[in-house]
Amino acid sequence: MSRLNKECLPGQTPQLPPGFEFLPTCIGFEKSLSLYEHLATTLSWQQPSITLFGRTSPIPRLQCFIADPSVSYGYSGTQLNNTPWPDVLRAMRSRLKREYGQDFNALLVNWYRDGQDSMGWHSDDEAELGLNPTIFSLSLGATRAFKIRDKQTRETVTLPLSTGSGLLMTGRSQHDYQHALPKQAGVTQGRINLTFRTVG
Repeated sequence: MSRLNKECLPGQTPQLPPGFEFLPTCIGFEKSLSLYEHLATTLSWQQPSITLFGRTSPIPRLQCFIADPSVSYGYSGTQLNNTPWPDVLRAMRSRLKREYGQDFNALLVNWYRDGQDSMGWHSDDEAELGLNPTIFSLSLGATRAFKIRDKQTRETVTLPLSTGSGLLMTGRSQHDYQHALPKQAGVTQGRINLTFRTVG
């Protein structure tokens, strides 16, 4: 088993709060790793800077924003540049529409190159996403610890997201909770995360 394969093994699934549904096998193991390699080498990756608490710095990961031409979206003071839908992701989008009845028109892709790349605590609660957004997240590559935190009690749940697994966030998930992907020592391989969303 290769090093990448070893770092893609699933972990234990905890009980999740309302609005979060874990889908352990959306794509088969080998297919998910093949898609990881394909996206890593074909997408137009960028590393934009954002301003938080008055400080501007590059985000600790690479990013690609794929969306319909009419979509305008940004966060933390940064406007994202649209990239056209690649065929493989357009097909995935169509499948998700059939599965969930959701017309996703945008896809934010993050590439965490190793355990030093991360995402801080946040909610996907931008006005462009609507009152109760539905967001579908697909993980490819190394298993990473996804954190969910109750905004009131600060209670935290850790969900290992392995390659090919999905996470559906609906209802009040963005109102009542924050989520993050912290740095993770010992992870030497990359993880690509696709988050399908509806903007506007």
